[in-house]
Amino acid sequence: MKTEKALSKAKEEFERWEKETLKPALEKMPERKEKFEGVSLEPVKRLYTEADLEEVSEIGFPGEYPYRRGIHPTGYRGKLWTMRQFAGFSTPEETNQRFKYLLSQGQTGLSVAYDLPTLMGIDADSPLAEGEVGKCGVSVSSFADFEVLFDGIHLEEVTVSQTINAPAWIFLAFYVALAEKQGADFKKISGTLQNDILKEYIAQKEWIYPIRPAMKLVIDTFEFCSKYLPKYNPISVSGYHIREAGATALQELAFTLRDGVEYVEYGIRRGLKVDDFAPRISFFFNAHNDFFEEIAKYRAARVIWAKTMKERFGAQNPRSMQLRFHTQTAGVSLTVQQPLNNIARVAIQALAAVLGGTQSLHTDAYDEALALPTDLAALIALRTQQIIAEETGVANTVDPLGGSYYVEALTEKMINRCFEYFDRIDDFGGMIEAVEAGFPQREIQESAYQYQKALERGEQVIVGVNKYVMEEEPQKVEILQIDESVRDRQVERLQRIKSTRDNGAVQICLDKLKMAAKRNENLMPLTIEAVKTYATVEEICSALRDVYGVYEEPIF
Repeated sequence: MKTEKALSKAKEEFERWEKETLKPALEKMPERKEKFEGVSLEPVKRLYTEADLEEVSEIGFPGEYPYRRGIHPTGYRGKLWTMRQFAGFSTPEETNQRFKYLLSQGQTGLSVAYDLPTLMGIDADSPLAEGEVGKCGVSVSSFADFEVLFDGIHLEEVTVSQTINAPAWIFLAFYVALAEKQGADFKKISGTLQNDILKEYIAQKEWIYPIRPAMKLVIDTFEFCSKYLPKYNPISVSGYHIREAGATALQELAFTLRDGVEYVEYGIRRGLKVDDFAPRISFFFNAHNDFFEEIAKYRAARVIWAKTMKERFGAQNPRSMQLRFHTQTAGVSLTVQQPLNNIARVAIQALAAVLGGTQSLHTDAYDEALALPTDLAALIALRTQQIIAEETGVANTVDPLGGSYYVEALTEKMINRCFEYFDRIDDFGGMIEAVEAGFPQREIQESAYQYQKALERGEQVIVGVNKYVMEEEPQKVEILQIDESVRDRQVERLQRIKSTRDNGAVQICLDKLKMAAKRNENLMPLTIEAVKTYATVEEICSALRDVYGVYEEPIF
């Protein structure tokens, strides 16, 4: 804490400045508008001084608890963040080509986007998949698709992030089966499974089973990875989709970290020791337009997680307390109008993520409000990261904004208000109970509504949308078209697999899975066995629907 004498002097100096310097300036030229607010509609003070750091203790050093300034003592001087561009479209063959193209251009990690049927546990030949196969990501229905997706890519040599949630345990099984087929050393396999089912019920709405059995499947992956894949992250607790649904930066922070707390609690209930699995929990945050608010959010996240792991769970391993996170620039901020403006938005958002200390970063392509990225747009997005890394100098020193009156005051405010949200959620009995009561959903809906009203009033500006509008777009943007032939090709491979596999072995595996689910056993070993027989995603999901049922969202 600042000394009382220092704070008193800072306040006196601020009052003197207001009287002697500010007042005459305002009389001569008033400020541009009545109120100044960020994207989260939080008021921003005219000036931040030492007096605003009244509640801020020492900001500390990087690499030391509570990691406000970063988890690594050398920041990016030792190693740059992983440049992990999210990619996936059409068939596994086409996505495999995009992966190899990005790797050849200097990308340092892979991130897989799956299409909507895959995310929902539906095969390409299902009537429910019609019109969606390969449209918003790559189509994967069986291990045969997965083999093609990573053809020529060795899992021991590259880290892969998979954005998949409801059927995530199946995709971990695919990953394990492919690594085994490649002869990889399981102790060297690293990567990340998103596997964050709670944010589906809160924001993204891509679920299959009721909440509690879905949570059980998540903890199955924790248990399996702690035994067999020591370098693999079985979950990436995701605030990204919470923010995209309309949450403020604070709500994204609070709900995401409280989801993480829920997973830790359920892991401990399973009988796992906190320091055996918590070091492999990772996080995934949004990088939105409010530059300083985003930086403060990331710095606050590290402090909150460190204190929670130490004080709430008694973690002893420093790695359990070190929050590691991936960041993606805000897809919801991209505009159809004047889409080349998105290049500037993405660059600024990415810079905030870097200044906030992200370990991994995806930069959106400028055309993503229109369609999936073209090769050119994807390359510009990657080059944006490379320019930040190589040309701006921001990676030369650790936490360059540490000590800023504004950033430190914002960070402290985030920390305090996040813990207030934790208390409210604990009052429900936990995050699952809060979700069942509709608490985070209502909070997000209200924030989204208030932001939309601010846009319509012109209090929040989106360049090219509600200000600086042009009647005609200055340049036509080529977009990537995914036609319906993708489904035909995917169905053809699926039919071929079903006609050549041992269908008796598939059925035996599915029956075993059902029985194991009824006995509440860990389903990972049997799922790996099932995918090796080429049981499909939908077949496995349907087998467990017979045991767990399906989730229907209540009306709040």
